[in-house]
Amino acid sequence: MTQQSTKKPRRRATASSMAARQREISVSEFFTKNRHLLGFDSPTKALLTTIKEAVDNSLDACEEAGILPDLDISIHALAENRYRVEVGDNGPGIVKAQIPKIFGKLLYGSKFHRLRQSRGQQGIGISAAGMYGQLTTGKPIVIESRTSRRKPAHRYELVIDTLRNQPVVKKDLEVEWEAAHGTRVAIELEGSYKRGRHGVETYLRQTALANPHVEIQFRGPGEEEALVFRRASTQLPPEALEIQPHPYGVEVGLLLRMLKETKARRLSTFFQTEFSRVGPTLARRIVEGAELSSKSSPKRVAADAAEKLIASIADVRIPAPPTNCLSPIGEERLLASLQEQIEADFYAAVSRSPAVYRGNPFQVEVGLAYGGDQGADDLISLFRFANRVPLLYQQGGCAVFKSVLSTNWKAYGLQQSRGALPSGPMTLLAHVASVWVPFTSESKEAVASYDEIVREMKLALQEVGRRLARHVKRTQRRRDADRKRAYIEKYIPHIGIALQDILGLSEKQEVEIVETLTDTLARSRKM
Repeated sequence: MTQQSTKKPRRRATASSMAARQREISVSEFFTKNRHLLGFDSPTKALLTTIKEAVDNSLDACEEAGILPDLDISIHALAENRYRVEVGDNGPGIVKAQIPKIFGKLLYGSKFHRLRQSRGQQGIGISAAGMYGQLTTGKPIVIESRTSRRKPAHRYELVIDTLRNQPVVKKDLEVEWEAAHGTRVAIELEGSYKRGRHGVETYLRQTALANPHVEIQFRGPGEEEALVFRRASTQLPPEALEIQPHPYGVEVGLLLRMLKETKARRLSTFFQTEFSRVGPTLARRIVEGAELSSKSSPKRVAADAAEKLIASIADVRIPAPPTNCLSPIGEERLLASLQEQIEADFYAAVSRSPAVYRGNPFQVEVGLAYGGDQGADDLISLFRFANRVPLLYQQGGCAVFKSVLSTNWKAYGLQQSRGALPSGPMTLLAHVASVWVPFTSESKEAVASYDEIVREMKLALQEVGRRLARHVKRTQRRRDADRKRAYIEKYIPHIGIALQDILGLSEKQEVEIVETLTDTLARSRKM
């Protein structure tokens, strides 16, 4: 006889029991478990990301207020792998009522729904940094801010209720503050401070390079004397203006939502008021192409009709969106910044004309510094930027890196192995500015390889490459000429002696001949 199993039968879940376990997940709760998606996947990176998010907010605020940014950044070592990060600015300050929401609520901000260039986009960064500090140390984020001399400065200490994605204020105080306006943020966190390619100093140096109007003071752990990155320009970047979405960048789902939310009473009016570059004639052509009436109510447009409108948009030639929503570095300021930060023999910068991907305007800029003390046998230094923010990680997955890799740098006087960056004494800066940078992840470390972006980047690289090639060739010709003249100069005295012997010249005449030949050679050098 076989022994019967004593194992109890498996208890199976019912639809009701499974339904009882279902509950909503807040965005902050999600990122608590998936903080690597935001750039907090290692202690070194977490420290850098915290500083980056605070700096991004400070620079955006200063520029929008028309203030030349002065940043004061310090890192204090509290224990092994434990630091307090402090970032202060001279910006416009933050209205008291807004402070808890900005720093204690994920996906809260003013930039997500605005089509204009800015560093922050999602309303996650600084609140996520505070949440990371809270998770690793249990300490609240501390914010001090003042909006004017007529109003007091406020100090908040707060944490995030991750289950509800809501700020919890621990302290709310009025404090003394000498500055007329500005904001200071302090976050205690678990991290690791390291120097090198992915270190804080490297990030700040690159930030100063792409933002020549910024002055930064930085004190690392245990350092009394500040490292200063001085501004290379007193000119603020051009103001980026908000624009309406472009029809080419809209999909069916978004179009349906816009149709339901619009205040326009007619379909033709909807397209004119809710989109850029659409006038009465184009609006009528779009609507008629979808076999709809211009007088139709937008709110009554069904999903199948919305699909027809999308198809009609694709068939209508619509001008590119306005580009005053962009704020590029600019060739002049880029050159000034390169000259301030990097010792070199030759500089070049190119700002391409704005282009469009998926209805979103973007602009590509490239600058280089060649020669000087930069290593001739080393790989070039490549600095990637998006909306003037350095991209230090995920280089291999970035459209900028791929564009540089696929450019034939041998044609421009550099050495290059297959599948590698070129080698030579050069620093290369590549910048993508857009109202919506297509990052490959939420941590915003690499730009997606849209064909339009790659094409513009390669054209910019080729243009600075041609300028570099002309410089390299001129330098080579000059060196060849100098070498030949040096060889001739070596033998001019011997020629004088030989002529003296052959022609029976006096010593005075021999000296005169040597001087004449030397003078002729010198004049030829200047020609």
